[in-house]
Amino acid sequence: MTDQILIEIGKTLEERKQANAQSSYVASLFEAGEDKILRKVMEESTEVLLASKEKNPEEITKEVADLWFHSMVLLSYHNLTPEHVLLELKRREGLSGLTEKAMRKQNKDH
Repeated sequence: MTDQILIEIGKTLEERKQANAQSSYVASLFEAGEDKILRKVMEESTEVLLASKEKNPEEITKEVADLWFHSMVLLSYHNLTPEHVLLELKRREGLSGLTEKAMRKQNKDH
């Protein structure tokens, strides 16, 4: 059930692609393009790290939510959905992290 909110946000992001950039923050990010979206993801990543260093659970939670949101904007920009990520996480479930990493390296080498 908790993944349902990610799916709903993903649908909203798709709708915002068609919205007026003057009336929608997300539409303004899409209009500004990939570089602006990437800068927001980097900014939010930094804020997560700073919140962690401050050991403030409430701020960590808020900043991770911001990072997830902007990462979802990036996914949507590339016509990907939260389902793509959820399926990838499901595929990795039960795999050793070392095994999964080795499989990715093997696939890149071929």
